Amino acid sequence: MLSDQPIHSITHGNLTIEGYSRAAVQTYWRIPELKLGFDLGAQPWVFMGTPNWFVSHTHIDHIMGLPTYVARRRMMKMSPPTIYLPEQAVGGIQRILREVSRLDRGRLPCELVGLKPGEEVELSRELVVTCSATEHRVPALGFIVWERRRKLNPEFSHLTGEQIRDLRLSGTEVTTEIRIPIVAYLGDSAPGGLDHCPAMFEAKILILELTFVAPRHRREKIHRFGHMHLDDLLERRDRFQNELIIASHFSVRYYDGEIRRHVERAVPDMLGGRLHLWV
Repeated sequence: MLSDQPIHSITHGNLTIEGYSRAAVQTYWRIPELKLGFDLGAQPWVFMGTPNWFVSHTHIDHIMGLPTYVARRRMMKMSPPTIYLPEQAVGGIQRILREVSRLDRGRLPCELVGLKPGEEVELSRELVVTCSATEHRVPALGFIVWERRRKLNPEFSHLTGEQIRDLRLSGTEVTTEIRIPIVAYLGDSAPGGLDHCPAMFEAKILILELTFVAPRHRREKIHRFGHMHLDDLLERRDRFQNELIIASHFSVRYYDGEIRRHVERAVPDMLGGRLHLWV
């Protein structure tokens, strides 16, 4: 049987969150129903069909699987994927792909799209992804996936369907766009990456890093290197409106059981059952 990269999975509502994340090892996530993924620290074979990837930053454990992913799609005669990443990283990734292509003697076709904080990507009529600034040692972004809906403006609520149609045909805007944050992805970041983006606390599903959980590790140093500590989560517990909070990217200093012990001791209610540890 073909051996593949490790994958954990959880379903919340109509969305499936799949992937794996361990600091300094590899990080990759995908949500198949949305046809998108976050970070490419490795590339499980079953993720190959996902066409859109949002890369938070270019540390090796978050980007190393990119050439493999692009090469596999070309080999299987699939369309070139689109990779969204911090704009400062585009030139470097282009050079890496050129050198890998030269060594491999095979093309690596993909579209690299550089993004800045505050920009957005329209994936479909129903889905938009916005990006926010995070705090890490290299240029880094967080991402929010929004569901878009159209709501009839209140002043037209008394009209019939035909009257609303006629207004629309005449050029009158009869609806207003409503955006609902459904998935937030922090990437690697000190707590400021959360604090500067309120939608992180409002999305139905939040995927965040929680690299350090033991009391012995000092937060000042952790923040300086662009990561979070369990105490940062506790200080913000009243701000989390999310239905599901996935904590991940734990340091390799900890065994899985040690992670659970530290977190369950500090957060016995697991934030009302919403906190899920990706171990």
